[in-house]
Amino acid sequence: MNRYPLWKNLTIAIALVLGLIYTLPNFFGESPAVQLSSAKATIKIDKAALDRAESTLKNASLQHDGIQLDPNGVKARFKDTDTQLKAKDVLEKAFNPDASDPQYVVALNLLSASPTWLTSLHALPMYLGLDLRGGVHFLLQVDMKGALTKRLDNVGADLRTLMRDKNIRHAGINREGERLVIKFREADTREKAKNVLSDHQGDLALLESGEGDDLKLTATLKPEAIKRLQEFALKQNIQTLHNRINELGVAEPVIQQQGADRIVVQLPGVQDTAKAKDILGRTATLEIRMVDDSSGGIEAALAGNPPFGTELYTERGAQKILVKKQVVLTGDRLTDAQPGFDNQTHEPAVHLTLDSAGARIFKDVTRENVNKRMAILLIEKGKGEVVTAPVIRSEIGGGRVQISGKMTTTEANDVALLLRAGSLAAPMDIVEERTIGPSLGAENIKKGFHSTMWGFAAIALFMIVYYQIFGAVSVVALSANLLFLIALLSMLQATLTLPGIAAIALTLGMAIDSNVLINERIREELRAGVSPQAAISEGYERAFGTILDSNITTLIAGLALLIFGSGPVRGFAVVHCLGIMTSIFSAVFVSRGLVNLIYGNRKKLTSLPIGQVWKPGIAAAKGE
Repeated sequence: MNRYPLWKNLTIAIALVLGLIYTLPNFFGESPAVQLSSAKATIKIDKAALDRAESTLKNASLQHDGIQLDPNGVKARFKDTDTQLKAKDVLEKAFNPDASDPQYVVALNLLSASPTWLTSLHALPMYLGLDLRGGVHFLLQVDMKGALTKRLDNVGADLRTLMRDKNIRHAGINREGERLVIKFREADTREKAKNVLSDHQGDLALLESGEGDDLKLTATLKPEAIKRLQEFALKQNIQTLHNRINELGVAEPVIQQQGADRIVVQLPGVQDTAKAKDILGRTATLEIRMVDDSSGGIEAALAGNPPFGTELYTERGAQKILVKKQVVLTGDRLTDAQPGFDNQTHEPAVHLTLDSAGARIFKDVTRENVNKRMAILLIEKGKGEVVTAPVIRSEIGGGRVQISGKMTTTEANDVALLLRAGSLAAPMDIVEERTIGPSLGAENIKKGFHSTMWGFAAIALFMIVYYQIFGAVSVVALSANLLFLIALLSMLQATLTLPGIAAIALTLGMAIDSNVLINERIREELRAGVSPQAAISEGYERAFGTILDSNITTLIAGLALLIFGSGPVRGFAVVHCLGIMTSIFSAVFVSRGLVNLIYGNRKKLTSLPIGQVWKPGIAAAKGE
């Protein structure tokens, strides 16, 4: 008798139920939405912002289909795009009264329209690529000369500190294009400086020039150092773009290197191109300056007449503070930033680690300014905010600096993240910009869906006509395969593109091969005169080895595409490999479980509806 034990039937049933649950979200589509996120590191989106956004929409008589708070900000869904656009304008005016200095990012977006009960089970739809969902495509050119200039400026500061520490007198260090020129008045001093720089600055190529009392030492970066600098600039900019794009709520952005100095950015589902460009262009840098606490200075600044060499900033808590323009230290000297707690007050803090040159500068500044205030600023888009302005109690050495005061644990985490990868290592320009409308993406989805549907219908018709009831069982198994594949892609939160749809269609065509092998094996057993029950059992057992071998070889090819391919090829390979695994399970276990339910309990089974079966005995009788 062909019967599955209870645990196998339960396994198949549970798999089918889970497959249905995690496939369902893909059929509800997306709703137009507005996302509210912070435009500055010192402003946090919290429950208060959620309540404020909800009351703002209510006062404007704008009905939403749901509003929620997540790590990326506040998101509100709406029934149509007209309401979405009105809500964006209302929230923009409420949260950014000063358009020249926006405190929040208000962006258009698309959110899943799945019911709450599905979302609570973490049943989410697949992400759709740019070709299916629409969105924006940017090609960014990294200014490598800008990165080199920035690096040389830092090296120049290091050389000044190094030669001061070594008591080497020079007549000035200036950057001239892509080289540093150090002037000397004595040949012995120049030779001593050359030896010191060779020992401490291995990335520099040194060349002597000049004569008399106009002696020069020209330093340029070695080719291998320039190559490392370019690679670092690309990696740093890509990391920074990832952090910036999170504010737009893009689920699966594509950010990858193209060539030696270009970065491709694809943002599926983003409707607000101008806002996307604004986010991509944002940078955040750290600056340490001294506070001007001179008598009457803050009053004069508030009256619109700040003392020479000072600027008026706003500290946390909206308190005004007068800061000197001279920058003591920049974030370029920062090697790490981690959240933590103050050892004395146990308040949340950010622990900074400076490089060797930064540690020396900071040690000198703190030694010379004991009992004076020092401001730590975050500069974004030319505008700065004072994160904290502590009093220097003593000289601070070792390169370890702490930012604390009026900070929550979450804010400490955010500031540390921003400082670690908040600045661009090199300037970038947008050299190419393309917008793919949602209507074009919807048309691609429609065509892809129709091609898969008609392919499935053609296969189902052939199988039912040729294999009768067993053909219908094969069609059910094929449907289960498609269900499992979509559910897996949704659970893994994979990104579906047009090549992925092609892989689904190919998977259906390949998956049916396994059922054809099983059905033909059963036919062979029947031709050999085996009883129907034994034919079912032997057919599945003997076909399994062949099915496994053929799918393993195909899986190897798919893995090769996944490992060595890139872009759309990898997307195709992911769907292809998953489809192979789901097809083995559905063709062998699901189809046999269904056959067992239909025929397993029939003791007197005389024939099987599996199409025309040729038997040698019948043919010989007809021949006589």
